[in-house]
Amino acid sequence: MDVSTMKITKMDYAATGAFSQTIADYLSRGEQLRAFYNHFPTVAAFEAQIKEKSFSEAQRHTLHQALQEQYQSVADIHPKVQQNLDLLRQPNTFTIITGHQLNIFTGPLYFIYKIITAINTCAQLKEKYPDYNFVPVYWMATEDHDFAEINHFSLFGKKYRWETAQTGAVGRFTTEGLEQVLEELPEAYPMFEDAYRHSKNLADATRVITHALFGAYGLVSVDGDHAELKKALTPVIEKELTEQLSNRLVEEVNAQLEKLNYKQQVYSREINLFYLTDRLRERIVQEDAIYKVLNTNISFTLEEIRQEAEEHPERFSPNVILRPLYEELILPNLAYIGGGAEVAYWFQLKKLFEAYNVAFPVLMLRNSGLYINKGNASRMHKLGLQPQDMFMEYQELKKHLSDQLHEEEINLEPQRTTVAAAFAEVEKLAGDVDPTLVKAVGAEAQKALNSLQMLEKKIAKARDSKHEQTFKQLENLKDKLFPNGTLQERHDNLLTYKTNNPDFIPALVDAFDPFEFKFTILEEE
Repeated sequence: MDVSTMKITKMDYAATGAFSQTIADYLSRGEQLRAFYNHFPTVAAFEAQIKEKSFSEAQRHTLHQALQEQYQSVADIHPKVQQNLDLLRQPNTFTIITGHQLNIFTGPLYFIYKIITAINTCAQLKEKYPDYNFVPVYWMATEDHDFAEINHFSLFGKKYRWETAQTGAVGRFTTEGLEQVLEELPEAYPMFEDAYRHSKNLADATRVITHALFGAYGLVSVDGDHAELKKALTPVIEKELTEQLSNRLVEEVNAQLEKLNYKQQVYSREINLFYLTDRLRERIVQEDAIYKVLNTNISFTLEEIRQEAEEHPERFSPNVILRPLYEELILPNLAYIGGGAEVAYWFQLKKLFEAYNVAFPVLMLRNSGLYINKGNASRMHKLGLQPQDMFMEYQELKKHLSDQLHEEEINLEPQRTTVAAAFAEVEKLAGDVDPTLVKAVGAEAQKALNSLQMLEKKIAKARDSKHEQTFKQLENLKDKLFPNGTLQERHDNLLTYKTNNPDFIPALVDAFDPFEFKFTILEEE
């Protein structure tokens, strides 16, 4: 499908009703949040961000070497990816990153939207700053161990699940068991077949997939679970173990945010590190003078754990509090692109970055969208509705459609008022004659009001039955565009759309503007 055949509609995020007040305040540059970020995400702001970012030649060499090693899992590296890998050695090259878990088959659509936002951000920055290079990066959450969040996806309304007994960091999982998922799918998908049948682990498989999808755009996927890269984290590990610095600073910021009625998105621990080996990723806790790894028999004295960190930094894994700092330590990065909750949790971290003298990146909200295929677009317009109308709650939308059908809402409130007034008069008359009759009149009044309420429902039901088919079509359309009552991007998988529209990704690249701060509706014509 030619991407030019797409009709594009933009609307304010606030108008969708799907985004938090925190994000609304951020996008409107509310003064109350100003202390919690560095530069607001405008193209012009990157001039200052570039000057603030410090990244040495030695750091670039380490990064380049690690990436060359990691990309050995990709059979044929796209020339644009190889070009970007090599450009990372140049002092005028910077990255724009987004991060996400290793969801099987790419998981929900917003994973795709994050990456496209990074790609488009780099393109716009290159236009504005031609003397610099900008590389889109996907930070692979290989060290995450929450398997239940990544082991499933929904395709054409059916849920598929990967079953395995493996434990520890998911990036190290073998792909055993994924062949069963492949066999359950309604058709063969060569890209995923190749990745899951021929990769040694989930990290390699995910790199193969993102390369197949976005190699032509120069996307570089980074796996932080690497011994040489982890050396940059050693000073942080030391302070974490001896001073518990991150927890103290984050708790201070949390208190400030709470005073402003902003809810904290992530929770800090006294020690924000895990101990990581094959099949194991468990929290490190301090008990008196001993450092213990939860749910194991592993323990260290201070000197022993210092030596472990010095000799094997790869065995220490940052949690959600320290991972952003780690990202910025090993990448020449300018901006982080995330969903609403992610952007909000980065607000908790600025003081931590200042303590380590690391430039705090520009925080960018990823693009969000609603994709309406030709069939659903046709149904929507036959109902006389516009794309923006679909964001109403169903009952409100149903009333809106009734108005379109020139049907007034069934409401017997005036009649209830008249009946109540009549019984009030009867009650007064009865009271004057015999006060004991007042209770009986009240009971009859309630019966009459109940009858009116019942009649109102019957009349409304009879009216609705006249348009039952129309309302059923509306309900089905609403469910298709907002599966399980949530945004399409939080539920549906890439294959739901790319299978029928091979140009799905180019259409998104063409439609999304990362600096516009608008929700994008793409409608097939």
